[in-house]
Amino acid sequence: MGSALDTFCGQSFGAKQYHMLGVHKQRAMVVLLLVSIPVAFIWNNTGHILASLGQDPEISAEAGLYAHFMIPSIFAFALLQWLGNKGAALANAISYWINVLLLAIYVRISPSCKKTWTGFSMEALHDVLKFLKLAIPSAIMQCLQVWSVEMMVLLSGLLPNPKLETSVLSISLNIYAILYMIFLGISGATSIRVSNELGAGRTQAALLAVYVALFMVAIEGILVATTLILGRNFWGYSYSSEEKVVNYVGEMMFLLAGSHFIDGIQSVLSGMVRGSGKQKIGALVNLGAYYLAGIPSGALLAFVYHIGGKAKKATDRVYDSMVPVNAISSS
Repeated sequence: MGSALDTFCGQSFGAKQYHMLGVHKQRAMVVLLLVSIPVAFIWNNTGHILASLGQDPEISAEAGLYAHFMIPSIFAFALLQWLGNKGAALANAISYWINVLLLAIYVRISPSCKKTWTGFSMEALHDVLKFLKLAIPSAIMQCLQVWSVEMMVLLSGLLPNPKLETSVLSISLNIYAILYMIFLGISGATSIRVSNELGAGRTQAALLAVYVALFMVAIEGILVATTLILGRNFWGYSYSSEEKVVNYVGEMMFLLAGSHFIDGIQSVLSGMVRGSGKQKIGALVNLGAYYLAGIPSGALLAFVYHIGGKAKKATDRVYDSMVPVNAISSS
C-alpha cells in the first residue's frame, strides 16, 4: 500500500507542490498503522494456519514462532544465535525500528527535506479515500506477486521430501531476493523518475527514463546470469554443507539465471506502472500472470511431471514471459 506514494509524492514533486510530500507521507502512516493491526493478528496465528493447510508440524511451529516475534516489525515497517528462530525475527524487527529512527532523524535535519516536510498537519486526514483508491491496487499488485511465491513454498511442503524441497527452494529464493535488490532499486528510481516527469508534464522525458532503465537491467541481467551459471556448483555451500542440497541448488541456478534476466525487465516496467498511477492495470496483469498461468503451471510441473522445486522457478519464467503485457498496459 505504501507504494502508492511512488505516484503521489513523485507527481507532487514534479509539479513543485513540495509541501504535499509531507502530507502524503502522514496520510500513508495513518492508513498503514491501521492496516498493521489485522496483519499482526494473522501473524500471531501463522503456526496454526500453516498446520491447518497440511504443512509439516515442525516447520509450521518454527514458522509460527518466527512470525510471532516479527509482529513488532510490522508497525515499524508501516512507518517506513542463542535465541535461534526468535532471535532472527527480533533482529529483523529491531532493524526496522532503527531504520525508522534514522530516517526520522534524516528528515528532521536534512536541508533537502525542509520544503517537503513542514510538520504534522490535519490535512493528512483529508482525501484518505483518494489515497486508498491507489494504495489498495498497489497492495494487490505487489501482494499477488509475493503471495504466489509463498504459495509455491507451501506446495513444496506437500512434495515427497518436504524438508529437502523447502530448504532448496528457500535457498534459491534467498539468492534470488538478494540479487533482486539491484532491480528493486532501479525499479524504484524508474517509478520516481517517471512520476516526477509526468508531474512536470514532460512525457518524453519519462519515456526516456524507462529506456535508460531497461538498458541498465539488461546489462546487469546478462552479467549476473552468467555468474550464476558459472558458479552454480558453489552457491549452495553458502547455506549448507550437505552435498544433496548443494547439488540440487546447482541445478536450480539455470532456471534462476533465466528468471533473473527477464525479471529485470519486469521490474522496470512495474516501476513505470507505479510512476504513472496505473496500479489497477498492474494488479490485473499480476493476477493473470501468476494465478491463471504461473501457479497452475508450477503445480502441473511439480505434481504431474515430478520435477520438484524446479517447478517454482519455471513458474517465474512463465510469469516473466508475460512482461510485454505489462509494457503494453503501461503505455
